This record gives sequence, structure tokens and C-alpha cells, in this order.
Amino acid sequence: MVNITRLFDFPYYQLEKFNSIPDALVTKQNGVWNKTSTEEYIAQSNTISRALIKMGIQKNDKIAIISSNNRTEWHIMDIGVLQTGAQTVPIYPTIGEEDYEYILNHSGSSYCFVSDIEVYNKVKNIQANVPALKEVYSFNEIEGCENWTSLLTLGADTSNQDVVEDRKNNVTTQDLATIIYTSGTTGKPKGVMLSHQNIVSNVLNSAPRIPFEPGKNTALSFLPICHIFERMILYLYQYYGVSVYFGESIEKISDNIKEVRPNVITAVPRLLEKVYDKIYAKGAELTGIKKALFFWAINLGLRYEPYGANGFWYELQLKIARKLIFSKWKEGLGGNLDLMVSGSAALQPRLTRVFAAAEIPVMEGYGLTETSPVISVNDMRNKGFKIGTVGKLINGVEVKIAEDGEILCKGPNVMIGYYKDEEKTKEALANGYFHTGDIGNIDAEGFLKITDRKKEMFKTSGGKYIAPQLIENTMKQSRFIEQIMVIGDGEKMPAAFIQPSFEFIKEWEKLHGIEVGKTNQEIISNPKVIARIQEEVDHLNAKFGNWEKIKRFELTPDVWSIDGGQLTPTLKLRRKIVLEMYKPLYEKIYGQS
Repeated sequence: MVNITRLFDFPYYQLEKFNSIPDALVTKQNGVWNKTSTEEYIAQSNTISRALIKMGIQKNDKIAIISSNNRTEWHIMDIGVLQTGAQTVPIYPTIGEEDYEYILNHSGSSYCFVSDIEVYNKVKNIQANVPALKEVYSFNEIEGCENWTSLLTLGADTSNQDVVEDRKNNVTTQDLATIIYTSGTTGKPKGVMLSHQNIVSNVLNSAPRIPFEPGKNTALSFLPICHIFERMILYLYQYYGVSVYFGESIEKISDNIKEVRPNVITAVPRLLEKVYDKIYAKGAELTGIKKALFFWAINLGLRYEPYGANGFWYELQLKIARKLIFSKWKEGLGGNLDLMVSGSAALQPRLTRVFAAAEIPVMEGYGLTETSPVISVNDMRNKGFKIGTVGKLINGVEVKIAEDGEILCKGPNVMIGYYKDEEKTKEALANGYFHTGDIGNIDAEGFLKITDRKKEMFKTSGGKYIAPQLIENTMKQSRFIEQIMVIGDGEKMPAAFIQPSFEFIKEWEKLHGIEVGKTNQEIISNPKVIARIQEEVDHLNAKFGNWEKIKRFELTPDVWSIDGGQLTPTLKLRRKIVLEMYKPLYEKIYGQS
């Protein structure tokens, strides 16, 4: 029996337990879903290992992988590299050239594998400044760039497979497996060192929380594989014998879901918000009895409590709503989707309620890159699900709450440290615990609740603490508000920069037969738009104490994005950058101009 102690043990375990799954990894190319079986996955990974050894790759060498979309080649490369005792350095495709240069130099990567022409050009532009980088290979055919298939040719000769086996045998569970550079909201990215044990323990300890029947499920994977959340999930899928189909892109997700009809997907809250908004918009277009039924079902869903807590009459109504309305939601998401796992940011409780009511439960979890990532996760079974929390701790992980409310974590999932940064490592791992930087608490039933980021909390001039994330997540419940950042550190009151949902405002304009402007600048200057958003802010302000209410706001014409610099690759706010970007608006709010 394969004993899983290193990441490359997962495909071998899958082969042994489930024989060879014909569609273990599936990527769409030229309109066709190309399937790779477990057997082929292992064979090609070994071919890559043989090629890398012939190229002179030694234990602890670093190989970077940058891919714009999830694909089979990524996983073959990952296993192929790890089997040689070298480490993978996954990099976000969306970061700037300057960060590419920094990460490739800092990690000392000797080779870099890229997915497509866009990524290749970015690497090509800085390659001269990365002396350790010997060669760039691509997965797609790119003129003038070595293709990754040349490694499959080089490694076809099996005469050095014994060297591969020897290398594998010499990789221990404590060895470094990967360096993941976190997209810091400030300063240079930090290289998080994760060992085989860190990630393997996290997979095996998270596995009991996933209600899978081994060997009988299909997943659609589209969140960035360079992020530890999706990567850990992919190893977990391999452990459970799940057929994994890779989404073509975020834009094509709804098409891919209908084609693949998955049982499970992982998602981030922003994506779930967009799914809900689309469903809501379609419902708003209905008329008569259909419209009335739709909003009756929605209102019912927003009151959802698990385990029949709302009583018999509610459950009876819910049964009817599921049959008449919610079944259509499920059909729109492929018809088979019965589990979504959410991470990366806080999920609005109203979404948790309404999707659970629709029998598409969202299992919200919590963790960080430094914790491989899962610390806790909800599970519908055995009363392990509580709305507004991130679930109970997984096995093997210990959490204590510091005096200031910070969540401290200990366990086999906690990173080795930050690459080439002893000072930050000591700071993060003080007193034997990893300091998460998040504020939270554990309730009497053992559920963990996150309230804010420690570094993001601030004080008004009146000495009152403000938790911006809490306010922002509430405000984003409005369909008029796409993005929001709460400001006011050291000021007399909290205020906000708001990026309106221009898409929704155009729908609202049509519906009410009014003119609000053609450009974003015209829209944000329109008194009707400002007044309507003020209504939304006033309505949602009612949920907060007087000192927390948003007293003033300014609208921004820009659509906040990764490329625009307002968001990190994981869609978190770059607060300092946003503050600097909209300095004139800040001065306008607080009267400093």
C-alpha cells in the first residue's frame, strides 16, 4: 500500500486504489477535452524527471511554473520536478514584470515553464536581468521558444529511471517541496517555504471534511493553481480519485460547468457574488406569478438555518421552493453540483444561506499560504456547519486566541519559514505559533469566526476601533457596490472610496428609463447615481454602531483590478496603493485640500 508522505505519492496512491482513472486530468484544447489517465500522468511525470536529471537538475534546485490557466501539463511538471528532489516555484501570471524579475532572482530558479505568449513575453522582457535562468519553456507552441515536449523527447529513454527512483527514495517528508510567493498588499512578495509534510498533512487532515464517495466524483478546477488553496485541493482530488477538468478561463466558467457537469468546484466569494447577482438579475426580469415565486424563494433562502432549525412549516415551504425555483439554479450550474468550497476571503452569510437553501451548500474554510492552507472548514455532516463561521478546526491543527484577539496556529501544516528572510520568519513564528494577523474567536461549539485583519483595523481620532473588512463585506451586499475600501485612520469618522457596479447601474438605468451617462466618469458624477448609492449605504449602515457608520463616500471611475493595481492576484485590496491612488478624494472627504 502506498504510504503518502510526499506530494508525488498522490498519483501513485490513486493508481493503486482506483486502478487507472481514464480522465484523471482533463484539459480542453482546440475545442476538445483531452483526457490523461492516472497511468499516463505517472508515466509522463517520470519522463519529465528523467529529462530534468539529464539536464543536470540537482536536489534543491528551483524550477518556476507560470500558467494563465490550470492545465494537465502543470501537474505533470509539478510531480516530475518534485521526484528529482528539486522544488517548484509557482508564480501568479497576472503580476508585473518587476515582480517576475524579483521572484525569479530571489528563488534562484534555473528554468521557467510558461503557458502562453503573454506570459512568455513578460518573462522574455526581464530574462536578461535574471542571470541564473538558463532557459524558458512553454506549454503552448510559441515561435522562438523551446516547447516543454522537448523534455518528453529527452526523457523518453528510460535508462536513467533507476536514478529517478533513487532521487525519490531520498526525498523525505520534511524536505522543502515548494516556495510560494505571497502577493503582499505592501512591499516585496515573501517566499513561503512549504515542505512535503506541510501540504500532505493538510490534505490528509482536510479529507474527512469533504463528503466524497471515493472514485465517483468530477471536479471543475479554475482558481489559480499557483495559489496553495487550489493546489492543495488538487492533491485532495487525486487522493479521492476525482476526475479533474480544468476550466478554460474565468470568462468561460459558465459554459464549462454546463459541459463538465461537476459535483464539486472551489470558488472565491467574489465569484459566488457574481453568480448570485446573475441569478437575481434574471429573476428581476420575470413578470407576474413567476416573478413573485422567484422572490418568495429568495426571501425564504435568506432566512435559511441548517438542521431544520426554522421548524416544520419553513422546511415544507423550502421543499416547495426547491422544487419550483432552486432546482433551476442547480440545473443552470450543470445539474450535478452539490458542493462548493470557498476560501481566500470572507463569504457573506446571506450567500451561504441562499446557496444552502438551493441545495448547493458552500463550505467556507479558513487558512493562509503559511498554513498550507487549511486551518478550519465547515462540513454539513454531524452538525459541523454554522453560518457566519469558517467551521471547526481540522485534525492535527491547534489554534489559540492571543490577548489582542489574534489567531495563533500550530501544527504540521505550518510553514518552514520565509525563504532567505530569518527576521520575518522569527516574527511570524514567535513562541512556537504562527501569527496569522487575523482577529477572531472560537465559540462554545468549537466554530472559528474571523472578524478582521489585525493590520487593517484602525482607530478614529475619538479612539474608537474600526474593523474595515466587516463593514466592506456588508456594503458589498448592495448590487450597486462592486468594490469598497473603508478609510479614516486617525480621522474623526470612517468614510469610504466606492467603485460602483457599472454593469448593474446600466441595467438599473434601462429598468427605470433614465439617463445616467455613457462614461464611468459621467456615471459617478450623476446626482441620481450618488443619491441611490447613498440610500444603499444608509440602509446597510443601520447594522453598525454610530462610530462605525460610513459618514461620507466618494465614487471612483476606475474598475478596480489586478492590472489597475488596486487588487492583489487573490483579489484582496492593496490598501496603501488605493489610498495613494485616490489621495485627492481623501482630501476632499476630510477637508485637507
